[in-house]
Amino acid sequence: MASNLDYLTPDLPPLEEKLNAYLEAEQEYRRAATKATNLPLNHAAAPGPGTTFEQRPATGSFDQETDEVTQTLDNMRADLDALRREIVRLLPVRNEFIKVNLGYGPSRVGAFRMPNSSDNASEYELRIVH
Repeated sequence: MASNLDYLTPDLPPLEEKLNAYLEAEQEYRRAATKATNLPLNHAAAPGPGTTFEQRPATGSFDQETDEVTQTLDNMRADLDALRREIVRLLPVRNEFIKVNLGYGPSRVGAFRMPNSSDNASEYELRIVH
């Protein structure tokens, strides 16, 4: 029974806070990515032969929304990667799960070496079971 209460260890709250922040950031990233895929394409159809332009658009005027969304997604992805690396650094062990309290009972988190990484690589896959 003591093993079921390991997730209440007092030295785990910083890890639990980072995990909650990571899960929330991951959810925001998914929402933003979904919103980005639902953006309407504002590309005008190519003019056919015999079509004349009445007025050319001003130089430098283009729809920046797509670029801004792409940059926002890239920034969010970079933040997620930084959080992931920090969580992996906070984990006391590698290649096994530890129990943590994410607010609704025992959950598990672990950092596992990716199968295609070399022995010297420090890339780990973060797995969270909640």
